[in-house]
Amino acid sequence: MEILKNASAGTLESSDVYVEIEPGTGALEISLESVVENQFGEAILKAVREVLRECQVQNAVVRVVDRGALECVLRARVETAVLRAIGETASLRTAARTEDAQAVVDCGKEAG
Repeated sequence: MEILKNASAGTLESSDVYVEIEPGTGALEISLESVVENQFGEAILKAVREVLRECQVQNAVVRVVDRGALECVLRARVETAVLRAIGETASLRTAARTEDAQAVVDCGKEAG
């Protein structure tokens, strides 16, 4: 999916995460600031990359400011930022289930 405009989701409150996304410069760039970066930084980045991959975002600048959010919150915030950046209002996970839309339907799906 092409990121059309700058967008964000979340807050800087404790146990939440703030995600900013903007059109990229040819690649995917992700920066992370987290109060638990030493313990969970790699897991946070992995979850962000998974959601972006599932949403088919390959060209964006993403900034994640984590304040100890659970993974499900992180994934929801990333998906919401992507939706806002592409101009969608409905959840990508509830998109029509056609063969062409299947990759979009799974966007943000939590790891099982």
